[in-house]
Amino acid sequence: LNKYSIGIEISNPGHTYNYKNFSNKQIVSVKRLVKFLIKKYNIKVENLLGHSDIAPSRKVDPGEKFPWKKLSKYQLCKWHKLDPNYLKKSRNKKLSVKDSLLFFKNLYKIGYNKIKDLKLANNNKLLTLAFQRRYRQELVNGKTDKECLLISKNLLK
Repeated sequence: LNKYSIGIEISNPGHTYNYKNFSNKQIVSVKRLVKFLIKKYNIKVENLLGHSDIAPSRKVDPGEKFPWKKLSKYQLCKWHKLDPNYLKKSRNKKLSVKDSLLFFKNLYKIGYNKIKDLKLANNNKLLTLAFQRRYRQELVNGKTDKECLLISKNLLK
């Protein structure tokens, strides 16, 4: 993938070393750089991804403190269009087997990939963690619930 992509690194100690919020200066720089890259290379917004979106078994960055929602307001990345208060009512509500399967089908349609050589349960947990770090940053627990399903459905619209 590196042959066909541009990776951006932002200085942060990360999850292992006291993960911090990104500074306003960093985010302003990222916004400028991403706007430039979108224009120069005609990049589609849905193709702007985090390392953990691409390699959830190896990467957790940029992580749940990265302001994806804020960047989406500038059309610099994809974000759902659901009311946070509505979503919170669905948090921790268990999914049926059918809905759980639908959630993972949605992830594959969004662009997440099955991780080779992993048992299904481990694969699903890592994909869910990556999804939550990106789209449900307030609670990253690796457990699928109705809130995750609703977000995944909305992203596909």
